[in-house]
Amino acid sequence: MFRLPLLVLVSLVIAFGGGVWSASVTLKATSGFGAISLGPWVAYPELQTEKADPFARAHRAGDGKILLGRAEGLVFSARTDQDGAALSGRCSYEISGITPPARFWTLRVSDAEGVPLSPPEHFPASLTSWNTLRDADGTFRISLSADAKSGNWIRLDTEEDVTFVLTLIDTPTAGSAGLVELDMPDIQQTGCRDA
Repeated sequence: MFRLPLLVLVSLVIAFGGGVWSASVTLKATSGFGAISLGPWVAYPELQTEKADPFARAHRAGDGKILLGRAEGLVFSARTDQDGAALSGRCSYEISGITPPARFWTLRVSDAEGVPLSPPEHFPASLTSWNTLRDADGTFRISLSADAKSGNWIRLDTEEDVTFVLTLIDTPTAGSAGLVELDMPDIQQTGCRDA
């Protein structure tokens, strides 16, 4: 007697639950389509424009963050080093080279969810184009490690995987169709505590 209503209820629960779960996984898996990869660095130049796909719009709405418009800047993130190994807070890295032209840029470390890491007080959590020491040819070297280094250094000391976020502000490359030709800094692992 109650068999048919029970089967209908179970089917609805599975369909509704599966739909919510699959939508959640899809939105967390990507910021949308149209990613540009330059080595380990990835950016989504259309993320804040009217050309953004529905997944990117939903991701943006779910994050509740104000993103840069295409004319304002571009955010690159890296989850791997040059060799394709996942970035780990237990390892040390060196970021070297140059950035694309920009009026201002910042480099910070965040966790896998994109939340900036906050080191203990008096330790650098990020660097900017204004306070980064450069060589005579304009290149730079930034050390990311648990131990303090001379020169450019960001403290990196956590047990989880991390993401490096490079934000270019007021850059002509944000509106450029030739993004694939840009030179981005290299990310090299210099050692790990577990090894």
